[in-house]
Amino acid sequence: MSRLGHRAIGVALGLLLQKALPEPPDRWHPVGWFGTAMQRVEAVTYADSRSAGVRHALAGVALGAVAGRATSSTVLAVGLCAAGRELRRAARLVEAPLLDGDLAGARAHLPSLVGRDPSRLDASAIAAAVVESLAENSVDAVIAPAAWGLLAGAPGVLAHRAINTMDAMVGHHDDRYENYGWASARLDDGANWIPARLFALLVMAAEPGRASAVRGAVRRDAHLHPSPNAGVAEAAVAAALGRELGGPLHYGERHEDRPRLGDGARPEAVDISRARELTSRVEWALIGALVLLWWTDRRLAPAHAGAMRTRRTT
Repeated sequence: MSRLGHRAIGVALGLLLQKALPEPPDRWHPVGWFGTAMQRVEAVTYADSRSAGVRHALAGVALGAVAGRATSSTVLAVGLCAAGRELRRAARLVEAPLLDGDLAGARAHLPSLVGRDPSRLDASAIAAAVVESLAENSVDAVIAPAAWGLLAGAPGVLAHRAINTMDAMVGHHDDRYENYGWASARLDDGANWIPARLFALLVMAAEPGRASAVRGAVRRDAHLHPSPNAGVAEAAVAAALGRELGGPLHYGERHEDRPRLGDGARPEAVDISRARELTSRVEWALIGALVLLWWTDRRLAPAHAGAMRTRRTT
């Protein structure tokens, strides 16, 4: 079996592992350890400049890759870094009070998913925020770890997780991080560019009856979003659900009027469960594709070995 086949089954098993095992407590989670380490790096390297931010980002990527090399297990790396089940659990915590008409309860749980100010959001805006988070974070927390695991094994998985964590920590548009966080934010955009588009293809596979609408929405609307990857993921999910995402939102004192993605009515509380089910089907479709790649590689391996022996004897 080739290295690609080994990685494919390792990634598939890692995705199954994160479905089966509970999320470790924050103090025992390697991502938490990484965050603590990068806070110390920031304390030493911070300056209001892009060059300082580049040094910060390179240190984080190196730390992630070295940790992946030490781990050496793609199964374990993906199992620790993928978080599809945890993402859907967090969405359910917002969904439950929203279905009961408890806006205060839904707003209280929303910050675990999104950074926007929940205090001004009505029920539809809360539902939209959750659906958008399920779309965008399925790329970050499921598709990208799998893609980087397939490409580079455990070092790739943990290097990607390092990039994603640094973007969450310093990739902000504010006075402190506008320059220092620039490199981390751009690295995150690059690391998730292919996974975001793979996610859209998997949405089409998981919702074949809406495949044409998904493809059309991604082509028409995704580029309007300020993020080159979130726009693709959100447009795909909007079209798959037949709902419209985007619109005005607040991050503290900062106001943004995001472009509208997809066609249809604005989301309602019941659409959160539809989005959860969709992203779960996407994850299973990914696992199935990885197992198929592994199986195909195994079937082709004897023929390839035979051809190599024939070449050596002629």
